Amino acid sequence: MTTDDVHHPAARTASRRARPRPADDPPVVLITGASSGIGASTAVRLAAAGWRLLLSGTDQARLDAIAARTGGRPLPADLAKPDGAQRLAEAAVGAAGRVDALVASAGLGWRGPFAQTPADTLDRMLEVNLAAPLRLARLLLPGMLERDRGRIVLLGSMAGQVGVRDEAAYAATKAGLTMFAESLWYELRGTGVGVRLILPGAVETPFFAARGTPYQRERPRPVQPDAVAGLVLAALTTDRDRFFLPHWLDFPARLHGAAPGLFRRMASRFG
Repeated sequence: MTTDDVHHPAARTASRRARPRPADDPPVVLITGASSGIGASTAVRLAAAGWRLLLSGTDQARLDAIAARTGGRPLPADLAKPDGAQRLAEAAVGAAGRVDALVASAGLGWRGPFAQTPADTLDRMLEVNLAAPLRLARLLLPGMLERDRGRIVLLGSMAGQVGVRDEAAYAATKAGLTMFAESLWYELRGTGVGVRLILPGAVETPFFAARGTPYQRERPRPVQPDAVAGLVLAALTTDRDRFFLPHWLDFPARLHGAAPGLFRRMASRFG
């Protein structure tokens, strides 16, 4: 795959069987948001599993530290910029020759009444949380289809499954990722490329400090980022396509879909 493939808007579905990868040629994964939180934990987990890492983030010092720890290649990028995804895709292919898997874990949040959401914060959330993963997938997917193998792993959120008061914009971006993953799953059936969706509740990361308000709900309690990283590894190496964390969050998601009125009454009562 050359950098020209990155710009190709359409994918050619491979008609041949994928060639086995040599044992000394580890798979290449691009991880966004790799300078902290889920992305950093995922980098450590995948490095231990033998993956070749391309690490993207905005904090150069922390990104360099994670790269030194994992043997990954730091690729700093600002995905809030409209051309950020294209620049990153080009840098990734230029650095490794190909990208076998994308783990889109970069994300921004904001909490408060939607009418008071700062305009620039709304724009950044739309770019980083939703537009950038779609752009990266569009740019990297043709090469995966050409090789007849690959994975696109999207970090969603329970907020995008059931909605959260005072987090309307954030929830909307994550709901968009859910529908993107669902639709792309149908499109990629029969190819060697899979799309996976991780749906955690609250995760103990710098996310809440970065958004300016702490996590205040009684349930679900925040989980550790390494637990999410474990699901990312499972998403890359198994046929499962949707993961909840904690696992019991599958129930409220299903209840919301089947009986939204009942779910809202319960949510209003129990918070």
